[in-house]
Amino acid sequence: MRYYTKTDEWVKVEGLKATVGLSKHAVTELGDIVFIDLPSVGDTFKKGEAFGAVESVKAASDIYMPIGGVVVSVNEALIASPELLNQDPLKQFLIEIEEFNVVELEDLKKE
Repeated sequence: MRYYTKTDEWVKVEGLKATVGLSKHAVTELGDIVFIDLPSVGDTFKKGEAFGAVESVKAASDIYMPIGGVVVSVNEALIASPELLNQDPLKQFLIEIEEFNVVELEDLKKE
């Protein structure tokens, strides 16, 4: 099950790890993605904080944390080839986090 923010990020929790990505709607609105900036492993963010940015031929936008946590993995393939996000945004995660509080999921939309 994925949880969505009002700013079109998604999070999927599996055990002690949560995967964060962008929704299909966000990617469609952005258009062809040409650049993505993601944090480093070990960085810590609170819910609602900007943790990265995405740029397309149309616009640039910050990416916000759906829940707080510590970054344990970054999708390096997207940094090298950001256009992969346009192909299937639900299969292309941005980051994986740990040390999150599941209570923070309560404010998000479930799908």
